[in-house]
Amino acid sequence: MSLSIYSNPSFTDSPYGLKLQRTITATGTNTITDIPTGINRVYVVVIGGGGAGSTQTTGGGGGGGAGGYSAGWTYVTTSVTVGAGGTGTSTAGAGANGGSSIYGMVFAGGGSGGQNSVFGGSGGGATTSTGATSTISYTGAPGASASVGYAAANGNAGVSSGGGSGSATTTGTQTANAGAQGLITGGGAAVGTAGLGTGGNGGTGDFFAGGNGSSGTGITFGGGGGGAGISSAGIDASGKNGGNGGDGGGGGGGASTLGTAGSGGRGEVRIYF
Repeated sequence: MSLSIYSNPSFTDSPYGLKLQRTITATGTNTITDIPTGINRVYVVVIGGGGAGSTQTTGGGGGGGAGGYSAGWTYVTTSVTVGAGGTGTSTAGAGANGGSSIYGMVFAGGGSGGQNSVFGGSGGGATTSTGATSTISYTGAPGASASVGYAAANGNAGVSSGGGSGSATTTGTQTANAGAQGLITGGGAAVGTAGLGTGGNGGTGDFFAGGNGSSGTGITFGGGGGGAGISSAGIDASGKNGGNGGDGGGGGGGASTLGTAGSGGRGEVRIYF
């Protein structure tokens, strides 16, 4: 009997001997009926939706946090849920959280939206994050409030990183913070100033770059770039509007002065056997 081993040369968190067989990206609840008979256990990578950036009446909003990341063995099931990214709006206040994704026993929360202040959202953990502090991760690692963590807080790096913090100052030359680095990354923050304003870039991921922040003089500039997802790059900001997060959990960029904040990237589920 011959043995076939599939090599995984880049990081996928999947064991040798398995091959990626299904990638589910349609948000909402999906039905899978084509896993072959006799396959009773599968290895899955599950990613939550990214949080949307926020916008402020004056100044710049924070970037959205990256969707959560989980991986492990589970029983086969016909149901899989993929979390949608939070939708960015032009209404001042906190950005929308991303939705959770789940397959069998493996669950990933959505990223937190940028906060109703200059703070960025935190990366998703075992549950959808709320605010600038992450929840406990799938691995059991504690959430981070002000340092590197598996699912990191406002402005911090992690497997799922936090969104950048915006600038509340409305005069002079101002530069907002970028989304933090990670496997999946948060969105860049915004700045709204009468002077030269430069929005933060979206976080740089392991595979893709974040979107660029917008730069120019006056309050019609300064949007933050979208964070990189696990499947695609973040989108550049446009004027005072934030860029969308990349597919696979990227956080949306913050917006300046009632611009439209970037939406988070949708989650996804990858099935190996």
